[in-house]
Amino acid sequence: MAGRVAHRGVGGRLHHGRVRSDPTILHVDLDAFFAAVEQRDKPSLRGKPVVVGGVGGRGVVATASYEARAFGVRSAMSTREARARCPHAAYLTGRFDAYRATSRAVMTLLAELSPLVEPLSLDEAFVDLAAADVDDVSVEGVTAVARRLKDDVREVTGGLCGSVGIASSKLVAKIASDLEKPDGLVVVPPGTEQDLLRPMSVSVIPGVGPATAERLRRVGVHTVAELEKVSADELVRIVGQAHGASLYRMARADDDRPVVAERETKSVSVEGTYDTDLVDKRLMEGLVERQAGQVAERLRAGRMSGRTVTVKIRLHDFTTHTRSSTLPAPTDDTRVVVRLARALLGEVDTSGGVRLLGVGVSGLADWIQEDLFADYDDETTDDADPLPEEAVAAVTRGRQWAPGSDVVHAEHGPGWVWGSGVGRVTVRFETADTGPGPVRTFRADDPDLEPVARGRYDEPAVSDA
Repeated sequence: MAGRVAHRGVGGRLHHGRVRSDPTILHVDLDAFFAAVEQRDKPSLRGKPVVVGGVGGRGVVATASYEARAFGVRSAMSTREARARCPHAAYLTGRFDAYRATSRAVMTLLAELSPLVEPLSLDEAFVDLAAADVDDVSVEGVTAVARRLKDDVREVTGGLCGSVGIASSKLVAKIASDLEKPDGLVVVPPGTEQDLLRPMSVSVIPGVGPATAERLRRVGVHTVAELEKVSADELVRIVGQAHGASLYRMARADDDRPVVAERETKSVSVEGTYDTDLVDKRLMEGLVERQAGQVAERLRAGRMSGRTVTVKIRLHDFTTHTRSSTLPAPTDDTRVVVRLARALLGEVDTSGGVRLLGVGVSGLADWIQEDLFADYDDETTDDADPLPEEAVAAVTRGRQWAPGSDVVHAEHGPGWVWGSGVGRVTVRFETADTGPGPVRTFRADDPDLEPVARGRYDEPAVSDA
């Protein structure tokens, strides 16, 4: 077992706060998840720098492999800066179907361990060991459970590593999982939580972002130990009532939040950032229509419907505008979502150019009133001729040959796009089971080369695990 075990803190001190008396909250975080899946499925990239995210001039890094991090590449960094730091890395657009399938395998494994699993994202989750069939919840007992879990994660994911933190609270378990990455295992004995936290930056506390950290810095607070010395009243004065009360508790490792098995989906959305500013209004309408259709399709696939349609528009000057409209009852009908999205787009002055467009539906429900919008849907969307589909497709031209995407060739079999341009597509023919494969170049319109249907990367939540 490659994972390391660290018992942090000084034992023997009385336990304070309302946290549990046993280390029964486990946090698992898959290491460099997106990049690790790509390295797993692309043998020629194993042990090499890999960056997943937007590959265009305005792209943003979602995840970098540890080999790329050695060159200073980090999540949320612009792809332009990442290329300057590590020009020899493989820059891939991402394959969300592969990530979701791997995530499902891990979440199923966690559900077999405990009925209380709280997913936070595709690559991390809390597990309540108090609800599991675990006889020994001592430090030694939960360490053994974590070791077995890490072995099982490797098996069900085809070799991926997960870092695990175990503690008496969510706060400390999540921090612990990050301490010995990659492939780490840290168990924090009850009663030692504050000893662990005190030397750390205040930024480890949930909700302490750059703005809050700056406010605290102005009053001389840089570490959790310094935060612990600030009174509750003073923290309320500095950051407000709710946030101040939370910081006061967290600084003392006083976190009694339970593991919640069901995390309700709040919204379904699709958005895209474009390499050149969009100025053609009809083109924007066509793109919004396409996005609205994708959102409606996802609603139907999830057996959900929604009442509020929202469009998100980021202009050439980086200002972002949102417009929303709420229906009298939920729908999953494409025509309804499209009509509202187009109308909302028309409320924003886009004449200066648009960098990003997005459509989302919120106010979700698991039922639909079938005929409520029949008359509404039958109306025409406008009197103008519809924008030709090829014009909309031009904006996303070449995305089926996006770097890293899966393809199959009639003669050479499965592979992935190494690169494309000037009417050509270069493919490396390999899979997770074949070992590094050969590289071939084809015409982009080669009838023997087909993209494999996969979820496309637009702007995922940043993951820096």
